[in-house]
Amino acid sequence: MDLDPRLYDHVAISDSDIRDIVLSYLVHNCFKETAETFLTCTGMNQPVDYLLDMEKRKSILHFTMEGNALKAIELTDQLVPNLLEDNKDLCFDLLSLHFIDLVRSRKCMEALEFAQTKLTPFGKVPKFVGKLEDFITLLAYEEPEKSPMFHLLSPEYRENIADCLNRAILDRANLPSYSSMERLIQQAAVVRHVLHQELGKDGHPPFSLKAFLDN
Repeated sequence: MDLDPRLYDHVAISDSDIRDIVLSYLVHNCFKETAETFLTCTGMNQPVDYLLDMEKRKSILHFTMEGNALKAIELTDQLVPNLLEDNKDLCFDLLSLHFIDLVRSRKCMEALEFAQTKLTPFGKVPKFVGKLEDFITLLAYEEPEKSPMFHLLSPEYRENIADCLNRAILDRANLPSYSSMERLIQQAAVVRHVLHQELGKDGHPPFSLKAFLDN
């Protein structure tokens, strides 16, 4: 495959495309007030699916991130019935967040009881066995933050689960599970990777989001 980046020099992105990309990002991440202001300032027409359950989705993500996974589960079941029943991985991840919050609060007996009643049944499925062992391991440490499984208590772990939940809710509503901006970055990474392989040292280096933002 012969790729010449000069073939695309004439390609331009319109202001309308840019506005659509920005709005897609705001809606995807539930920035409702900012999205409304953006629509007003740009004079864009409000998409039919724009406000679809955004406030409810925002609340679910808020509870997921702020340490109330059980409330997030309750609201998810109300908004998208059977989603967590159908998506066992996501259900397990959300339940694990509550377990982690109990461990972080040093409520070890309560955490153990919760694991036995809510998490242990997942052990019947082989792919969950390793995860269960990792979570139970946290109970063996007085300071779980210093255990080998410390990453389970990190904000990144929680954020990743919230992101997966958001995508699952959007997908069930037949809305894009990735924002336009995310898809563009993914495509740019693939194209730059191919160009780097084709052209070697004379081509563009592999795509780096950090380098792109720094520029």
